[in-house]
Amino acid sequence: MSTRRTTLIAIGSTLAVAAIGVMIWAGTTGPGDTAPTSPIAESQAPSTNNAAPQPEQPPLTLDRRIDGDPLAMGAIDAPVTLVEFADYRCPFCGVFSRDSMPQIKKEFVDTGLVRVEWRDFPIFGDDSVASAVAARAAGEQGKFWEYHDAIYAAAPERGHPDYPREKLVEFARQVGVPDMTKFTADLDSPELQQAVAKDLAEGKSLGVNSTPVFAINSTPVVGAQPLSVFQEAIRAELAKVGR
Repeated sequence: MSTRRTTLIAIGSTLAVAAIGVMIWAGTTGPGDTAPTSPIAESQAPSTNNAAPQPEQPPLTLDRRIDGDPLAMGAIDAPVTLVEFADYRCPFCGVFSRDSMPQIKKEFVDTGLVRVEWRDFPIFGDDSVASAVAARAAGEQGKFWEYHDAIYAAAPERGHPDYPREKLVEFARQVGVPDMTKFTADLDSPELQQAVAKDLAEGKSLGVNSTPVFAINSTPVVGAQPLSVFQEAIRAELAKVGR
């Protein structure tokens, strides 16, 4: 098993344990939305009795760091990455987007310290998938984050809003997607649908079963926690690299 695969499994296990802890602490009503299906799979770690000591591995993160990735913002070589698994119909994801992300962007992203990478984790039905595809379709024309922000700005504080096609098209007009004919066609793009499904599968493989869930380098944060929680986690990761 490769070093990266081993580390991803370890991070995934931490995310799963953290998610369980948050749900128990909050009685499943805390600052995160739980998927109605696909519970976290339980596994028993093998015994380490008499096992040879393992060399310490360098920390790895879930980042992709793809140059020109429309679903990322911030310097590609930023020392910290914040990976977010989220659903556009999740009210807690909207809370994070509106209340915390603007300050994180100002304080850490715009200063070259943090790179943000989005992962689609659509768990609330067909409209969740459709809105994820629509945001990617806007991203094909350089408007991903504008579209992302418009959806969350319009979202209610509670419940899971409906996103019929006409509303998704209206968001595109609102943020100035230049080629509406292409955007409308891309709503049915198999490639974009497959990209959404790939993100969802990655999240499930890591034990994610609620939204939003974050990995700040190797530090998990589950739910729309207060801004200070994200600031402290980011600063702790920056301190590890002497920043």
